[in-house]
Amino acid sequence: MSDSEPTAQKSAASDAGYRVLARKYRPKDFTDLMVGQEPMVRTLTNAFETGRIAQAYMLTGVRGVGKTTTARILARALNYKTAEIDKPTIDLKVPGEHCQAIMEGRHVDVIEMDAASHTGIDDIREIIEQVRYRPVSARYKVYIIDEVHMLSTQAFNGLLKTLEEPPEHVKFIFATTEIRKVPITVLSRCQRFDLRRISAADLVGLFSTIAGKEGITVDAEALAMIARAAEGSARDGLSLLDQAIAHGGGVVEAEAVRSMLGLADRARIVDLFQHVTKGDVTSVLNEFNSQYEAGANPVVVLTDLADFTHLVTRLKFVPDAANDPSLSESERVRGTEFSGSIAVSTLSRMWQMLLKGIPEAESSSRSAGAAEMVLIRLTHAANLPAPEDAARRLAEFSSDNGGSRPASAPLNGNGGGAQMTQSGGAVARGSEAIAPRQPSPAPTTMLRAVPDSRPEGLAVGRTEQRPLDAPVPKVAVNSLNDVVDLCSTNRDPKLKALVRNFVRLVRLEPGRLDVNLSEGAPATVLNELAVKLKEWTGIHWVVSFSKEQGQPTLVEAEANAREALVTDARQDPDVAAILARFPGAKITDVRIRAKETEEDIPALPAAAESAEGDILPGDDIEF
Repeated sequence: MSDSEPTAQKSAASDAGYRVLARKYRPKDFTDLMVGQEPMVRTLTNAFETGRIAQAYMLTGVRGVGKTTTARILARALNYKTAEIDKPTIDLKVPGEHCQAIMEGRHVDVIEMDAASHTGIDDIREIIEQVRYRPVSARYKVYIIDEVHMLSTQAFNGLLKTLEEPPEHVKFIFATTEIRKVPITVLSRCQRFDLRRISAADLVGLFSTIAGKEGITVDAEALAMIARAAEGSARDGLSLLDQAIAHGGGVVEAEAVRSMLGLADRARIVDLFQHVTKGDVTSVLNEFNSQYEAGANPVVVLTDLADFTHLVTRLKFVPDAANDPSLSESERVRGTEFSGSIAVSTLSRMWQMLLKGIPEAESSSRSAGAAEMVLIRLTHAANLPAPEDAARRLAEFSSDNGGSRPASAPLNGNGGGAQMTQSGGAVARGSEAIAPRQPSPAPTTMLRAVPDSRPEGLAVGRTEQRPLDAPVPKVAVNSLNDVVDLCSTNRDPKLKALVRNFVRLVRLEPGRLDVNLSEGAPATVLNELAVKLKEWTGIHWVVSFSKEQGQPTLVEAEANAREALVTDARQDPDVAAILARFPGAKITDVRIRAKETEEDIPALPAAAESAEGDILPGDDIEF
């Protein structure tokens, strides 16, 4: 065997025994969990000290915050046992009999199950059958179910009874990233702990400590980049740190991490932000192209620009946010300067445009071109006044020109060669200052309110339109005939027919109408009548149903009147004689003509007279 063979075997053994940082530095007790999860640790500490230990726990949070690790630590605390201590405790400094096996996931009484691969009722039925048996060696039999939200509805229902009244020797610990998918019936039977995202400052401290233990030289800016990229997940951050160590050959530098993550230089993002707020499109595109050629992802550039916009806005209201250790010196100093010089409305507009532009760049087949278009829109918007300023300037301009605006005058400063600043002055384009364009003396089109020229006696319902802001005219309603007239005036033949055929008037007062309805009337007629009367008369009407018989409907009244006229006509001697002279004749209608003066009655020729009693012109009876 050569000398190199033992070395190769040793190296292979070392590689086989290597554990990634996320596993090597996984928390082992509640002291390690104090990083970012202080409220949960405090609650569990008080519960264990007072003996108020729940039968089930629900741990929720984003990926990588330590849900499974917390479940194992909790199982270890429940089954803690040493020569001196034999009770549940959160003081786990000295390893107990079951601690090592539990933390490695191989203890016989701590059963870990992944609900993503065991979703059915059969898996839950197996748990229900096993909970009857006492633990083999530990104090409690603990079931840890990860991603519990992926259980089926039947599986959840099958677990409810056991979860509510489990045996004294059984504890359940659930973990999920989708707490809203867990039925409320299950949540109500568990003590819930929301594991918070770990702040960037805590992550930077954690990574720095681990790097020191590993003997790795790290750059503070590089750790800040990794902490931001981890987005509150310790596991994701440690995986990135592991990758950065391998990428840099044992040395973690900012430039190497930036290249590894495809990030842009944070100082260059600040420069890009400055160019955007100045409205310099050329500089913006040049800076973006430089970052893109250096390997920055276009979507990441826009995302970082949005993050810096948020930072500047936050610094405007919370100056102490500049003390965040995850911020670079450039972000801290220049961000504070921008927060004092840029209006909130401008920052808010940039934020909204970036939120809409980032998905466009992500979904585009040409992400660089889409990102450039987003930056062009941002830069163009920097020259536009705020909406409130534009409205104020327009109002001032209108008042200065007699309430009208010349058609040739631009609302913004982009069409006439000069830009209007927020103070109302002119900005030079190129090297010359151009004064605001003067109003043209030519006639301009104006909108005017046309006065009402109707005569006072104009009937209600005339087709002329009244102004929109004019009050609804009040119309007197003294009878059902007035209601019918309103229906005709406002062109509502349906309601007119309903009133005429089915409404029987009982009582009519201003704003109140009591009626009875004939058989076959629609159930909605009263409500429709009240709504329309209010609309047409301008006052509120109460239309109610009365049990009193009331007057006949208008159709019935007209029929009765017509029948009375026909009866009177039959009793007239002349009409009776005519009916007798012509058998089969009948009276179909009776019309009463107004009295005429002698001058209005034309003289009848003698030839028209008949001794036989024929009907003469001018008779009022129709056959």
